[in-house]
Amino acid sequence: MASLLNKLNDWAERADDALTRTRARLGLLHPLQLLSYRSYGTPERLYVKGRLLTDKGISEADPSDSRWHNLLNMYRRFDSNEISGAQLSVVPADGTDHTVVTDEEGYFTLNLAPQQLPEPVDYLWYPVDVLLRQAPAPFPTPPRLDTRAMVLIPPADAEYGIISDLDDTVIQTSATDLLRMARTVLLRNARSRLPFKGVAEFYRQLQLGRNGKRNNPFFYVSSSPWNLYDLLEDFLNLNDIPPGPLLLRDMALKRKEAGATSEHHGHKLKEIDNLLLTYPKLPFVLIGDSGQEDANIYREVVRRHPGRVLAIYIRDVNLPDRSAMVTKVAEELRGEQVEMLLVKDTVQAAHHAASVGLVFQEAIPAVEQEKQKDETASEDDGLDGQGSGQPVMK
Repeated sequence: MASLLNKLNDWAERADDALTRTRARLGLLHPLQLLSYRSYGTPERLYVKGRLLTDKGISEADPSDSRWHNLLNMYRRFDSNEISGAQLSVVPADGTDHTVVTDEEGYFTLNLAPQQLPEPVDYLWYPVDVLLRQAPAPFPTPPRLDTRAMVLIPPADAEYGIISDLDDTVIQTSATDLLRMARTVLLRNARSRLPFKGVAEFYRQLQLGRNGKRNNPFFYVSSSPWNLYDLLEDFLNLNDIPPGPLLLRDMALKRKEAGATSEHHGHKLKEIDNLLLTYPKLPFVLIGDSGQEDANIYREVVRRHPGRVLAIYIRDVNLPDRSAMVTKVAEELRGEQVEMLLVKDTVQAAHHAASVGLVFQEAIPAVEQEKQKDETASEDDGLDGQGSGQPVMK
């Protein structure tokens, strides 16, 4: 089955590329769009990632958008035309010029060693310019198409980093109910989807930590496809949730052989491994939910990186068998001197975080107040408890 799916994937990619090039020759293709994704690095290494696509005209989320409009935008996200073989220039603050070529799905990635860094933006973020030099024939090269990639570098005095899942941890997705999840993902936008109650304030308190500098870095690891990047980033921004690199997954038909780790498990474990290896002196807090495999993934992280995990918070999705599994994993991790808590809400997580010195005691009433505010917004949203069309965090 895996071999068949891989062959189908290769055929689909070749057919899609041929169709895109034919449309370009006929002048029927949308203008090119150069996207950059938030990434991370160190003072010695910068990791830059993005994608070259055609601009499908996805409009900014608006409170008045209809469900049909949201569905159309979602279709446009997945009906992407990738531009492979384009030559780009990546120019960090030191003025050096690094050439990179987009791959078969339009992605570009570059790991470079800067000679100097610019002044950071918001304490943590370092800009890197990316420019399109030459699009492959038959695509026209616009006179100037560029973007600015933002690379997160944790400061030396950061207390810890936070690695968080997104679906059903930050954003209400209902991943354990396929029909409800489809309705939520396809028919809502960044303004009409709700965060879990109190999560924004809890995350802001974790970013603040105990030194009061608000410089603890966030990293979001999710199995959502890169096609949803703009929606997820807008959601974090609209709800005042700390920004961070979104480490998403490429959408493809390819599958691993039988017996291999699941794509969800393998992707998240790989990304988390990379983070802990990149920052060997930085401890981490891990946050997820009981709906999928987060507890098992985080158990593996603890065992691969002993002494690096300060606490693990797993939001309970109220499925008894999943809750029992998390409880079992938590018992195993007690022998590793790591607490994994199955929490019903962010207030319970905030109580524990304050008790172990991750946040101030004052964080608890702040999270409680935000949770109450979110509960009021959810009751008044007029969309079956799924979203109001307005940003929840003011």
